Amino acid sequence: MPSPNASETPPSGESSGCGGRPKIVAIGIAPLGIISIGIVPMGVVSIGVVPMGVLSLGAVAMGVINASVVGMGILIAGVNVMGVWWVGMEGMGPYRLGSPSGQVHHHHNHGQNHGHGQQNLYAYPSREEALTKAKELGCEGAHAMGSLWMPCAEHPEP
Repeated sequence: MPSPNASETPPSGESSGCGGRPKIVAIGIAPLGIISIGIVPMGVVSIGVVPMGVLSLGAVAMGVINASVVGMGILIAGVNVMGVWWVGMEGMGPYRLGSPSGQVHHHHNHGQNHGHGQQNLYAYPSREEALTKAKELGCEGAHAMGSLWMPCAEHPEP
């Protein structure tokens, strides 16, 4: 049987927010609970404007698994995201879901060319893969980008 402090609604005068004890279900401004719904919710499952939790759904989400407009975490789906595995319009991270294995895909310049004859830049786990793509793109060489390799001897200027 749950204790009175684990109820869905806090007793009068008791906070379920950031400074209070976590509830099973917390709703409000900065609610803290297993399931949190509101503005800046924090918990295992967080739904709101700026949710932070293991599973976060909202506008600007931070957590392990996110579905949001702007998201940061491990597995992300959204418009502008950063994560290990991601899917979205714009993103950063080692693995874009839906791309060929091991390929990082960054869409830059929104369809505009800036002298390099390409709209998409690709990064690969090996120099050999980047050199192969460089030939396809009509450039020579490859360059390191962190722990990955990108086609062409130089990174194109934005």
